[in-house]
Amino acid sequence: MNSIDLAFTPALDQAQLIRSKQISPLELIELYLNRIECLNPTLGSYYRIMAESAIADAKVKTEQLMGDASALPPFFGVPISIKDLNPVAGEPCSYGVKAAQKRIAEEDDGIVIKIKQAGFIILGKTATSQMGSFPYTEPPGFPPTRNPWNLDYTPGGSSGGAASALAAGLCPVAQGSDGGGSIRGPAFCCGLVGIKPARGRVSHAPAGARLGGMATNGPLGRTVADAAALLDVMAGYISGDPYWLPDPDPSFLDSIHQPLGQLKIAFATKLSPLGEATPLCKQAVIDTVTLLAEMNHAVDEVVFPNLEELIEPFTILWQCALTEANLPGFVLEKVNRWLLGRARRVDNGAYQRAVGQTQLIARKLVAFCEPYDVLVLPTYMHPSIRVGEWAKLRPAKTLEKIIHWIAPCPPFNASGQPAISIPTGFDPNGVPIGVQLVGRPASETLLLALAARIEEARPWRQKRPEIATTPSLTN
Repeated sequence: MNSIDLAFTPALDQAQLIRSKQISPLELIELYLNRIECLNPTLGSYYRIMAESAIADAKVKTEQLMGDASALPPFFGVPISIKDLNPVAGEPCSYGVKAAQKRIAEEDDGIVIKIKQAGFIILGKTATSQMGSFPYTEPPGFPPTRNPWNLDYTPGGSSGGAASALAAGLCPVAQGSDGGGSIRGPAFCCGLVGIKPARGRVSHAPAGARLGGMATNGPLGRTVADAAALLDVMAGYISGDPYWLPDPDPSFLDSIHQPLGQLKIAFATKLSPLGEATPLCKQAVIDTVTLLAEMNHAVDEVVFPNLEELIEPFTILWQCALTEANLPGFVLEKVNRWLLGRARRVDNGAYQRAVGQTQLIARKLVAFCEPYDVLVLPTYMHPSIRVGEWAKLRPAKTLEKIIHWIAPCPPFNASGQPAISIPTGFDPNGVPIGVQLVGRPASETLLLALAARIEEARPWRQKRPEIATTPSLTN
């Protein structure tokens, strides 16, 4: 196997190659660090490359591999990336803020502990939009993160670096987070599988819930199986969590093989008051539900609930999250600075009303989905935008553009329902598009099983960006 094929080998397969001693953790880490050195200056996928610690960890694990491999954790020696919103002890955690670039984390995030316990080796911290606020990754003071499928376009945000790195073969699997589409959007833009887990599935320890429970950590993978297996690693209660769900039985990975009877599938391509998805994104939904109908599932087009009453309270909660960081406005880029100013004018009563209104609408969304097993929607309303496309707009206009683009995602952050974005094809610019599958509360196992059937029917994993397969990257 050449180095390019190995770089794009699924994480689960890499774990087996290590366990069977066909490759060592050190060889795998060196392969990815070489690819990062070659491609990261162009892509801007990583803000922090943890080469020294990754090599040291890989050397220790390579020595451990000489013993009994049967007792090793599931992803022993497999590389992974961590988003730069999640602290890794002893490493910078900038949150996409240039002024905070040298701030060193004192302890690991809860999911980082779980990831390390699973045997992963951390390659580095991936780029994020400033404070995780935007569906593109272009914070001032950092190079813009680019989509490996077409460098003129964004990989999305705020997990843009994670998606860019994974799509380019700069890691085999990636951790991200989603407070309004920040996993699903980058998966959509980069041709990946991205899971926003159900509320309470993944801990936010040691901190409390983010955005009142609307934000969650989750996995990005090139295959449904990899994403499911990483969700198994990340999921689970940590003492003191304000929300939690019991562990699934079977596991998320095992669930992708469970039999599916005839499912009731709903779909929509129009979201009032924002209108219809663009023809490409609409067609992606139509093609997906056509395939599901061919699989003998019952498919029904529905009128999605009007989102008018959700937009304002969700925006209030989203912008008020900026005050938590306690950063001065002058270190923020212009839209965040404008949002922070708005947030500071929100009094306690207005904030609590926004929480209450969001929860009322969430109940309506869950009730709307209850008659169906799965809802199929566009992930985003139109394909990826160019890097810097909205940079010169006034903040209010930028916010308007963001709300329209990401509209299908935030409702399920509000409701806490699980959702998975899966790739379906490309736009005329060679940039991926996809759809999202939304389930009832805590129904990730069903979503994963259905996503796996779609993946089997329309395989994707062999598709690779041209930049990631140049001969210079082959050993």
